Amino acid sequence: MSTSTPTDDQTGLPDFPGKRAVGCPFDPPQEYADWRAAEGLQRAVTHGDTVWVVSRYADIRAALSDPRLSADDRRPGFPAASEAGDVPQGFPRMDDPEHARLRMMLTRDFTIKRVERMRPDVQKMADDFIDQMIAKGQSADLVRDYALPIPSLVISLMLGVPYSDHEFFQKHSSTLNDANSTEQEKLASKGALFRYLMELVGRKEREPGDDLISRLIAERVATGELTREQVAMNGLIILFAGHETTSNMIALSALALLEHPDQAARLRDTDDPAVVANAIEELLRYLTTPQDHVWRIATEDLTLGGQLIRAGEGISINLPAGNRDAAFIDRPDVLDVDRNARGHVAFGYGVHQCLGQPLARVELQVALPTLLRRLPGLRLAVPLEELRFRHDMVTYGLHELPVTW
Repeated sequence: MSTSTPTDDQTGLPDFPGKRAVGCPFDPPQEYADWRAAEGLQRAVTHGDTVWVVSRYADIRAALSDPRLSADDRRPGFPAASEAGDVPQGFPRMDDPEHARLRMMLTRDFTIKRVERMRPDVQKMADDFIDQMIAKGQSADLVRDYALPIPSLVISLMLGVPYSDHEFFQKHSSTLNDANSTEQEKLASKGALFRYLMELVGRKEREPGDDLISRLIAERVATGELTREQVAMNGLIILFAGHETTSNMIALSALALLEHPDQAARLRDTDDPAVVANAIEELLRYLTTPQDHVWRIATEDLTLGGQLIRAGEGISINLPAGNRDAAFIDRPDVLDVDRNARGHVAFGYGVHQCLGQPLARVELQVALPTLLRRLPGLRLAVPLEELRFRHDMVTYGLHELPVTW
């Protein structure tokens, strides 16, 4: 067991997340393999804070199921904590039992049965956006014209947010997602989004609809179980997560498939839903877009991965590294859409794992095969090395994806 303890001296410590190798946009930084092989855990700097980075698959699952590691970002010393401003805490940054209480109120909208009923609507959206791309000519930005609007429209409909406002929340979501944004910029964007959601809650109180926010107001605010502010804050979290993560996954997956034509053909040519579903799990494992936002703080001394972690020390969960761990899966750096990749940690693990994962799966299962089938000649419009990747974003992906067909 490693018993070394950190100091405030960050000299010589690597940054986390690390830099991806030039020409290898789908692979995590090369040093992550060294971190998995090393004794104990890696000490690194994230957003100016010193943390323990957990990179092995087994250690990640152990950390995300350990109640001594708190998700509460209002605890002193929590890594990468930002100022709360005047907004309430969202449920992903709470511990049980309050986390479970709030999450339970949202779960019914994201059950597999519920989101499966949305599949025809998602299919229509995908076809409509492809029709619009075709109508404009033989080229498009796949991020702007397809990958971003599908999940944005889906989550807007679920929440009751007017899709006409999508440019507003995409602008502020990008600020929150950008590692280079200042604390003041993030606080301003969070405040702008929160005020927007509070205004929306007010409108839904006067004119309720068939949507999640209206339901929470009628069923939970009226009983005193939730405040209007809590509805707005958790709506903000769902709005942000519901379009930011899935849109990046659609675009990055499309690029990975274009760069692996044999894998693209397997997904394009099958009519077996089980094969499609399996392929999406492998893409989730292989790409793992969440780079840097799963943080915890130790509430007491504990040992994880042979490393002593002191109470009050922060950790960062390295999901991309865990999904490339050879102890979890054979040939981890190979994309193989026919393998069984279930058990990956792209959505996290334990009680805090992603609430919206059933919805994300449906969107991916529809968007990617539809794109490949409708546009069989799809190809990059620029060389791969000219693409701009979201290296400095919490969620990895592409800024734009110029394609032609």
